[in-house]
Formats: sequence, C-alpha cells, structure tokens
Amino acid sequence: QQCSRNSFRPAYPSNCCDIEALVYGNMWCMLRHEVKKLAAAKAWRHSTACLSRLHPGSSNSHGTRLQSLAAASMAAATLGSAAAGCSDGNPLLERPSLFPRFADVRVEHISSAMKSSIAKAEKELAAQEVQLETKLQQGITPTYVELADSLERIGDIVSRPWSTVGHLKSVKDSDALRAAYQELQPLVVAFYTRISQSQAFYRGWSALRADPDAWIPLTNQQQRVAELELLDAELSGIGLEGEKKTRFNEIQKTLAQLSTDFSNNVLDATKAFKHRLVSDHEVDGLPASALAMMAANARKHGDVGATAEKGPWVITLDAPCYMAVMQYASSPALREHVYRAFTSRASEHGGGGDNTPVINKILQLRAEKAALLGYTSHAEVSLAKKMATLESAHELMEDLRSKCYNAAVAEHSELEKFAGKKLELWDVAYYSERMKSERFSYDEETVRQYLSLDNVLSGLFGVISRLFDVTIVERSPEELGAQTWDDAVRMFEVQREGRPCAYFYIDPYTRPGEKKGGAWMRGECGRSKALALPGEEVQLPVAHMVTNQTAPVTNSDGTVTPSLMLFREVETMFHECGHALQHMLTNVDEGHVSGISGVEWDAVEQPSQFMEYWAYDVPTLKGMARHWKTGETMPAELIEKIRSAKTFRAASLMLRQLKFALTDLALHDAAFVPKQGGKTIWDVDAEIGSKTSVIPSLPNDRFLCGFSHIFAGGYAAGYYSYKWAEVLSADGFAAFEEAGLDNEAAVKQLGRHYRDTVLGLGGSRPAADVFEEFRGRSPSADALLRHNDLLVPVHSKL
Repeated sequence: QQCSRNSFRPAYPSNCCDIEALVYGNMWCMLRHEVKKLAAAKAWRHSTACLSRLHPGSSNSHGTRLQSLAAASMAAATLGSAAAGCSDGNPLLERPSLFPRFADVRVEHISSAMKSSIAKAEKELAAQEVQLETKLQQGITPTYVELADSLERIGDIVSRPWSTVGHLKSVKDSDALRAAYQELQPLVVAFYTRISQSQAFYRGWSALRADPDAWIPLTNQQQRVAELELLDAELSGIGLEGEKKTRFNEIQKTLAQLSTDFSNNVLDATKAFKHRLVSDHEVDGLPASALAMMAANARKHGDVGATAEKGPWVITLDAPCYMAVMQYASSPALREHVYRAFTSRASEHGGGGDNTPVINKILQLRAEKAALLGYTSHAEVSLAKKMATLESAHELMEDLRSKCYNAAVAEHSELEKFAGKKLELWDVAYYSERMKSERFSYDEETVRQYLSLDNVLSGLFGVISRLFDVTIVERSPEELGAQTWDDAVRMFEVQREGRPCAYFYIDPYTRPGEKKGGAWMRGECGRSKALALPGEEVQLPVAHMVTNQTAPVTNSDGTVTPSLMLFREVETMFHECGHALQHMLTNVDEGHVSGISGVEWDAVEQPSQFMEYWAYDVPTLKGMARHWKTGETMPAELIEKIRSAKTFRAASLMLRQLKFALTDLALHDAAFVPKQGGKTIWDVDAEIGSKTSVIPSLPNDRFLCGFSHIFAGGYAAGYYSYKWAEVLSADGFAAFEEAGLDNEAAVKQLGRHYRDTVLGLGGSRPAADVFEEFRGRSPSADALLRHNDLLVPVHSKL
C-alpha cells in the first residue's frame, strides 16, 4: 500500500510531488491488496555500513489456477527444493517483529528468500484449496476465517519479504538490487496472479455470500471483505479459461515489468543530468540555501573544495534543485536549459532510456486486458472499483475546468503585465515567485528560515494531538529492536491513552542516485487480527513517510545549516502524514479493510489533502514557525501573508492538475489505443493541452515519459482522484470552519469524530457512506471552489 505525491502535484511542482508516489513501479500497484507486510528483527543495532552490501564495489488480484491442486503442490515442492538450504539466517525471512532488518539485507539474500517464501505460500495455498474444495463438495459452506484469515496469512508469506525488497529499491537503489528485483518480480507476480484466480477461494466466497445462515451473522466489516474479494476475483480474470486466461496472466507479468522499466528509466534520466556552473553571474538570483545545496552536489561529484560562496555548483534534476532554478535563477538561458532537460527526461530527447515505447506497450496491454474482462476500456476497469463512475469523473473534471480556465487566462495576463514581456514556459515560476514576493512582501527563502524540519514536525505532531487525541513520541531504532536504511531515518511511536497503537518511519532527505523522487506514504504492515504476533490480540500498523527535501548542509567553516523547508514541502509533509494517519489510526481489525486497504482509490487522498489545510492553521503556524538561528516566532504579519498567498494563481494550478487528469482518462479511453500510423500519445496530450494550457507545451515536451503516477503507479485512469478527493477534503475541513476554528471545544469534538469515521473506518465501509457519517450529508464541491476563490453561485454536488 502506498500513497504518494509527485512532480505533477502543484504542492511540489516538480508525485510529490510523487505522489507517487508509490508509486512503486511494481506489481503492488496492480493489486488491490498488498496483503500485509511483516518482516523480522531481533534487537539489532542500526548500521548504515551494512547497506554498502547493496552496492557492490562501493563502501488486487490473487494468480493462475494450476490444472489441479496436486500439480500446484508439486510445483511448490519443486520450487522449495530449489531454494532449500538458502534461508538460514536470512534477514528477509526471520520473524517475529513488526520491523524489517533493513540494514542486514544483502542482495544475495533476495533470491533465496523469495523462492522459499513463494514455495511455502504455494504449498499452503494448495492445502487450503483442498480443504475448501472438500467442504464445498460436501455441501458445507466454508467459514469466513477459512477464507479471509487464511488468504491474508498466505499472502503475507510472500508480501512481507518482497515489501522490504521493494522499499529498499525505492530508497536505496543500486544496479545489483535492481537486477535482483527484476529477476524475482515475475515469480512474485505469478504467485499473486495464481492466488487471485483461485477457483476454490472464489467458489468459497460465493458460497458464503449465498448462504443466509453463514452470511447474516457476519459483521459488516466481514461482509465488506467478502464483497471486495469477489469483485477483485472477477477483475482478475477468474472467469477466463484456456487461452484467454493464459494471455491474461502473460499480460499481468509483462505490465509489471514494464512498470518497473518505466520507473527505472525516470530514475536513470534524473541521475544522468548534471550541469556544472563556475561563475557568479551564472548563479545570480539563487538563494544561499540553493547555492549550499549545489555546492554540496559539486563536492559529491569531485569538486572537493566547492563552497556556496565561490562554487563550483552542480545542478541536478532532483526536485529541490530543479525548483530552486525555476523560481530564483536570474538567467533565462539557465532556466531554459534546466526546464528542457526536465521535461524531456526518459525520452528520445533526454537522458535515460526512452519511455515512449514503454508507454505505448502499457496502453496496448491495458486495453487488451480490459477486452478480455469484457470491458470496452481500461478506464472502465479502473472505475469499476472506485467511488466515481466514468461519467461523473468526466463531469467533475469538466465542471472544474470550465470554472477555472478563464480565471487562469486572466492570471497569466496579469503575470505577463507584471513581467513586462511575453513569458516562456521557463519564465512562469520565476516571475510568479517575484510577483508573489512583491504582492505579499515575502519570498519562500525568507519563510523557510522559520521552518526547520524539527520545528515543522513539532507543529505537525501538535495538531495531530489536538485533533485526534493521540501522542507521538520519537524512539530510537535500538529501543524498538529495529533497523533503518540510512542514518537520517527517524522512528516514532503513536500512543493512544498511553499505549502504543502504531509506529512510523520518516525518511526526509533527497539522496540523488539511490532514492526515487517525490514523496509517499507506504504501509509496512497494517492492523490485523489474523496476523497478530504470538501473545498479541492484533498486529499494530507501521508506516513509512518518505519525502525528498534538502538535507542539512555542512558549510565550509564546519557549521551546519539544518534542513529548512519550503512551505510547499511543509504541505507535503502534512499530506503524507494524512495518509499515514488513516493507515495507523484505523479501528478495524480485519486486515483486508483496515487502514487504507479497501478504500476506493478516488477517496484515498481525502485525509492527506485534509491535513494540508492544517498547515495554514494559525495556532499550528505559530507553534512550528520559529527562526532556526534566533528562535524568534514567525511574525503575525508574515503568517497572514502566507495564508493570503494560498490562493495565489490557484486557477492556474488547478488547470494544470486537470490537464493531467483529463490526459490520463483520454489515454485510457476506448477511443484511443496507440498503433503505428494512427493517433499518438503526443496527439492526445496536445488535444487535452489545447483546452487546459494557457501556454502551449514545447514541441519536444515529453512530460508523459515521466508521468509515474499512471505508468509506474496506481493512478492509471485514476489521476482524477486527486480532484475528486479534494472535494471531499475541502468539504470535510469546511465542517471545522462552520463550527469555528477558534472554538477549541468544537474543533476537538469534530477532530475525534473525523478520527473515528474517515480515519478509523478505513475501507470497512464504502467511502461515500463514511463521508456522509462524518458530514451528515453527501459531499459538495462548493468548499473547494470557495477555498480557491472560484465559487460561482451554483450549488455543485458530487
């Protein structure tokens, strides 16, 4: 389970943002469950040095049913024999613990761990299928535990070690790790395809739902699990036979590999770009923090004497560096050079492998897969499990586009008048920053002096305590018997009524070359009764919050400047924490629907976007914004300017997101399948751009080649979800506005109610029902439009 922001989000114009963020480019994004992840640990000390072993040379579907259960058992035994003797002392296999032994994992552990895990899971799956088939033949309805709990435990055997491998690939990548991952991925995908297409489990779930004596006593949560399992099985090709099933499974494997290829190409292209500057006039306008970051880049690449004051400086395409150039560099030539490099990543015009053929193949295979399932397009398949219908998604996107397009045109005209010239694409961020600075009398560089990471975390944890009545305490990995993968990673414990209820890691800093860009939340393991450790009633959830902000900088005189955050990075931290809170504060013990599991994809961004509003809350800002040198609280007038600037160019930012969403839907529509001699993906991009872009894209713009959300993540035909969820989050925050943000008692009462509904119920009920329980009515888009100064006097409902 991963939720992310990415370079395509206005809050981190680069998936976060990645969101992507997972955005893993792997199989997890194809499955509804990453059935819960768990990995073992003793009380090992954290050792980053161990991670050098990952760098040699340097310090929701269930798989193909075999022809018979006997054949399945034989296949499992064969695989197990091949892996025998390789698992002793393997840190990917040892348990019990909530926390993986990240620092002890070596590349050579991966193959033996995954082969033995898959063999064990295949054997247990085959045995459980025999038991289910026997009961069904006898006319006995299988119990919920025999279906749900066994499925969760079997899936966990594979997902636990594979999740650890996938996480390390995202945050500590290397050529050797990548090769091992690609070697094992087809086996993992085949296993999950096998389990998703289990006829025994499908018939078992069907029998359970059809038997009133067995169905009625189930809790609402358990019935929800059964209904989702049946829908997942149907979308996973359970009804296919013969050649169609074989082809479906081939497509699943190929799509998983293509997703990984896409992600690798983006990472390689980002890694490949380095632009070295040596003269003062080249870096004119760049703030001291950006120069320090670029000098640090230079030192990493061989200029050992580089300083922020005298250079040389190295520019990369990592988000903090890229955005610093776009917003502050006085040289139009430098901005153009970096902009063109960024927008042509992973294409025929840029560094890294070309993702254009990868995209075409992904789209072709998704369309073919949809046809096999009886749908006219991948968009229909995607929307089958979402809150919106295809029609209502298009209606909302077009409604918002029509309300913001003219306003965006007016914003651009105003910006060109301010600049005194016709603007190019690489000028927009630069003059926007200057205009915002002049209009609101502040710039982001001034603001970030008050926003050190520690202060921001203190403010974030304070608002969480205020709203949700929980306490967050930092713990060392040693205290928890845990390990991390980098010295900068920190661990925290969430306490409710004085008792631990969850844990999370924060990995805050960019690490070019080994850590993917963007920001994301990923569930390490979820709340689950079925996966509870011995002696425990329930397994507690563990989350990862991963961002890519500037690391502390050691200056040439030996002093250290802490990690100072741009305000949009503060928003990103609050955003990812919203995802983590839904994962961690769930009240649901059924692992299939606890936390974010089972939540419709177009509602999963609701808590994350809701938390962004609290970054602008006056008490929160006053508590966390203190100057890193003097300790002075941010002046009240600066706080008000930040709040006032929130809607600066809001229509332009909304239009940008709508371009991504509408392009995504168009690429996955029945009317388009890429083929030689026909309409291309760039034709589609241009068509959508003609009604969503104030300035046309460059002819060589290859934005789609870096659109990880939809080609290496879980947002295919689902990027609209950001706007759909923004309606939910804005309307949810409006409840606090209506009660009075200065009414502390009302804020706390509503916060507890939000905790117990939106955060607490997870996927155990349909998202529309959960929202209505919190709000007392269905959602309205009015609050979103009002928050962006775009409200028209027409009441707009989802």
